[in-house]
Amino acid sequence: MSLEKRLADLYSELTQLAPGGYTVGLHIRFASPLVYSSTYPSDWVEYYNMNSYYLRDPLVFWGIGTAGTTRWSEIPLPDPFGVLKKAAAHGLLYGAVSSYGPVTSRSIVGVSRADRELLDAELEILSDITARLHIEAKPPSELTKAQIEALQCIANGDRHTAAAAKLGISESAFKARLTSARLRLEARTTSEALRKAREYRLL
Repeated sequence: MSLEKRLADLYSELTQLAPGGYTVGLHIRFASPLVYSSTYPSDWVEYYNMNSYYLRDPLVFWGIGTAGTTRWSEIPLPDPFGVLKKAAAHGLLYGAVSSYGPVTSRSIVGVSRADRELLDAELEILSDITARLHIEAKPPSELTKAQIEALQCIANGDRHTAAAAKLGISESAFKARLTSARLRLEARTTSEALRKAREYRLL
């Protein structure tokens, strides 16, 4: 099963939990998530991004600084830019945020509903989904330069002999690089290794 399908199944669980929508940022590194998905109202998402609220959002600050799950209303951080109040004006009245993973590769999931606060049992479900999303989207170890070059040759349509000549190595050395790339990516075939490398932005 592909990464997209595994994540889609978990997103379906979030949809049941959050009738007001959700936002998922997985493995946030250098202020940018490896995987991002949102079903919040499009006008809010556009307004949020236009104003760079991710730099001012108390939910994001809480998620980066704390591993756990809590309701929006229980976050003790100031909101000087009124992000939550503006979110409420777009129908995001109640919600929760869940954070999982090391601070160097944190995953944060926010969910919302318009009718009531989330129940304790629902917070537990959110926490579990967040952990599973983080684990599913975990990128493999970084590829070496040699492994990336070998996979890139295949991606460009080069056959083994031509790729080896292009890289100035023997065909057996080229095949060894592909094999090591497959092992690093836990892929059974070279085509699967290519797909995974692209999914994890390693190419």
